[in-house]
Amino acid sequence: MLRLGVDLGGTKIEIVALDDNSCELTRRRVPTPQGDYAATVQAVGGLVKAVESALGRLGSVGVGIPGAESARSGRIKNANSTCLIDQPLRSDLQTVLQREVRIANDANCFALSEAIDGAGQGAEVVFGVILGTGVGGGIVVHQRVLSGANRIAGEWGHNALPFLEEEAWPPPVCYCGRSGCVETWLSGPGLAGDHLRNVGTNLSPEAIASQAARGDVACEASLARYERRLAKALAQVINLLDPQVIVLGGGLSNLHRLYANVPRLWAPYVFSSGQITTRLLPPRYGDSSGVRGAARLWPAE
Repeated sequence: MLRLGVDLGGTKIEIVALDDNSCELTRRRVPTPQGDYAATVQAVGGLVKAVESALGRLGSVGVGIPGAESARSGRIKNANSTCLIDQPLRSDLQTVLQREVRIANDANCFALSEAIDGAGQGAEVVFGVILGTGVGGGIVVHQRVLSGANRIAGEWGHNALPFLEEEAWPPPVCYCGRSGCVETWLSGPGLAGDHLRNVGTNLSPEAIASQAARGDVACEASLARYERRLAKALAQVINLLDPQVIVLGGGLSNLHRLYANVPRLWAPYVFSSGQITTRLLPPRYGDSSGVRGAARLWPAE
């Protein structure tokens, strides 16, 4: 069975083709038509048809998007690619491709990929985390995405950061209209903004990490605050889901120190008197997990 996965991002659209053994047959990408919904639909359709023509056969199609499909209307909501909002994306793609198309949030696709044959392989419950320009999450149970009644399962980035202790007041304002969301603290811009507020220097997350590694005291303090906040936020996830594995994705998942420091810091906030066995792991497939997970929206059987 040929399975095609599409990662519909804000700047690029990527497609991968997997065979029966989940081996990658080909991969292509094109720029996303900025702000043009009709052109975006055609670009996805064109990629699928081009790959199928090259491989000489049709495949199933799964699409990961930076948003969610409404359970009631079937239209897209909560998308940071705003041209998708309130559009019948799945219906339009099915019209172009003349077959059923499956759609899921990109964080769900990431989590699914890592749960099936990635860092969370063999785990009953996997929570996939995106720490990038925004903060997202996906839940996979028995290798199936848990989307939820409102299609927002795993959206921990828009809960308030818990256990406020050293956090500055007033808390940062989130684009969703609320203040103090996990995303405002733990995204890449959140880390950079916290450093700016506390130090007065505007540095990227990469620069903060680099300078901390060279012994910069202020940058080290910013990363330490970040780790404490990530630990508190993930402790809430553990208390709710009790996953065997939490996999980090996004640009900040490349901070290797997180995997040693955060589990040590989350212990006081987890409702467990014994050893906490949840593992915090880096992704096996990195940036490729999202598009692979989209293909995996169609199980091998």
